[in-house]
This record gives sequence, structure tokens and C-alpha cells, in this order.
Amino acid sequence: MDIKRAQDIYASKETVSVHLDGEPVWIEHVDAQNGMATVQVGSRPTNTHTVGVERLEEQEH
Repeated sequence: MDIKRAQDIYASKETVSVHLDGEPVWIEHVDAQNGMATVQVGSRPTNTHTVGVERLEEQEH
């Protein structure tokens, strides 16, 4: 995924399915300057990771 798409998903009111290493995640923050995103893995709000946006994959419906 590129930084623009990550920002679009983060700003969207719609639910977009995004995965990191095959696991569903929620985008919590996008750092466009560094090409990074903070994501919540699964349903636990405390389980967050900051990763390069290129590692995120948008899943087709």
C-alpha cells in the first residue's frame, strides 16, 4: 500500500479491510513524512504496531 491510500483509508468513514502479515488491522495513525502507520492488531486496543505502509495490504471484498 502507498502512503496516500493509507491516509485515504484512515480518513474514510467506511470500513476498509486492511491486513498486516495476513492479520486484520485498523489504521490508528499515518505518519506521511516517514511512510509509517500505527495499526491496531485484532480487537485489542493495546496491541498496536508501527510499521511501514508498504507492509499493509488492502483486502478486496
